[in-house]
Amino acid sequence: MNADIQALQSMIEQSDNIVFFGGAGVSTESGIPDFRSRDGLYNQKYKFPPESIISHTFFVRRPEEFYEFYRDRMLALEAKPNAAHLFLARLEAAGKLKAVVTQNIDGLHQAAGSKNVFELHGSVHRNYCMRCGRFYDAEYIKESSGIPRCACGGIIKPDVVLYEEGLDARVVEGAVSAISSADMLIVGGTSLVVYPAAGFIEYFRGKRLVVINKSPTPADARAQLVINDGIAKVFSQLTERYAGRE
Repeated sequence: MNADIQALQSMIEQSDNIVFFGGAGVSTESGIPDFRSRDGLYNQKYKFPPESIISHTFFVRRPEEFYEFYRDRMLALEAKPNAAHLFLARLEAAGKLKAVVTQNIDGLHQAAGSKNVFELHGSVHRNYCMRCGRFYDAEYIKESSGIPRCACGGIIKPDVVLYEEGLDARVVEGAVSAISSADMLIVGGTSLVVYPAAGFIEYFRGKRLVVINKSPTPADARAQLVINDGIAKVFSQLTERYAGRE
């Protein structure tokens, strides 16, 4: 057994209040592009810089062009949960994992079966009319053309946090509470450079901090275990060894 995997397994078995904090790297292995890697969204060539397109100002001023990019690059409705999502759902069902705090907006944690998920940046699966508040699902947005509009004529906006927008206070409160009370925090698939989300791990006061990411992160120095590998690859090795322990 790989020493890092064995150490991670041992830490999980010693913990009863685990929280997982994840980023884009959790979903890349489901085929969803991240933002900052060589093939990420920010390195793609568009008429406008992608980081400008997904801002509140751009949405308000150029909603049709926003939705052209949004449908093309951010609505990956065909994506399926990978080994990382599935393992976390199993760990929650076993009573060890108490919460998932995610920067992703794809809903794959819930699709895998996770129940207590704090979506810091919202979800593509929730969309609301800006005039009357009526709900629309992601399929409606995907199948629409131009600017999606409500039956009342209002513009529909995805319930995702765009640049220049603040995080939902209730989600923040729940995430901070979960992290601050955890005895083990697993940080996975995130470079920890996007704030304020990356700062959430500062609330962790437990003894077991694990970082699983392909590249180094600012949290590596304080972690008890650092694994530089894909999160799905790491968790796929744990899935088999954790089988039967629930």
